Amino acid sequence: MRRPATLQFIAVLAVGLVLAACGKEQPAEQAAATATATAPAPTPATAVSSQVAAMTADQLREAASKAYAENRLYAPAGDNAVEYYLALRDKTQGDAAVASALTDLLPMTVIAIEQSVNRDDFSEAKRLSALLEKADAQHPALARLKASIAAQEATAAQRAQALTAEEEAKRQKDLEEKRLADQKKQQEDAAKKLAAQQAATDKAAADKVAADKAAADKAAADKAAADRAAADRRAAEQRTASAAAAPSASDLRPISMPAPKFPAEALRAGQSGTVLVEYTVGTDGTVTAARVVRSNPARVFDREAVNAVRRWRFQPVASPVTTRREISFNPQG
Repeated sequence: MRRPATLQFIAVLAVGLVLAACGKEQPAEQAAATATATAPAPTPATAVSSQVAAMTADQLREAASKAYAENRLYAPAGDNAVEYYLALRDKTQGDAAVASALTDLLPMTVIAIEQSVNRDDFSEAKRLSALLEKADAQHPALARLKASIAAQEATAAQRAQALTAEEEAKRQKDLEEKRLADQKKQQEDAAKKLAAQQAATDKAAADKVAADKAAADKAAADKAAADRAAADRRAAEQRTASAAAAPSASDLRPISMPAPKFPAEALRAGQSGTVLVEYTVGTDGTVTAARVVRSNPARVFDREAVNAVRRWRFQPVASPVTTRREISFNPQG
């Protein structure tokens, strides 16, 4: 009678061992998923990792620039440009460059949150949402994104109840792979967009510099032309004034104008003629220069005409006057 009781005890013990073994053989992925599900959700206060928050301002600035250049804009957690800039903002209040960088990065972060929700990656969506809230607690998309995360997470939880442990582990693995692939592509696309925006900004700045230079060059050319025109007007006015002030032949007042001697040979021959003499009267009234312009007959009366003109005297004048006079030679006169 004791043998059946012994067999029953052994059977119960075997069942217990099998159940214990099954419990120990749960997939590691399922344990990790359970730990993730029970981990506290990130908040703005914990959005930046403690390691990042402990870095100095110079270290953060260098790390942010490197992450930005390597397309680590908002991922992976603890090593991305958004976290570095947020920590840097905490250490350097009022830094315009940091504020500008965060302004450029937040639209990409919003898109990343939406895409994380679409692939049921709620832990990543909450992490990014906490970063967004820390960056701008009044961001217009923040309330909508939080509501979307909560609603989609509730729906996903209902679906997950129907999955086996093995299926849930596979889903988590696929989700992680898709997250990494999506993040890589999204951040590369975002970096290209930012680069295009910066190129457009640089081109606009260069165009403005060129336009300003062209305008300055034109203004300088216009001023130079105006200055030349004004100088020409002043010169013309001065010439006109000088011409008006300068004495002319009509202003000459003779003091002494002795007649020329009549050449003896011409007198004996009974020749007559004329000589046109050009002469200059100096400021003291003396004739400073004289020359024959034409004569008829040629060279007969030239010398005596010039000698006579050189002896002429006039009243002083303000400036030299050059004029002409025809001198006649007539043996009968």
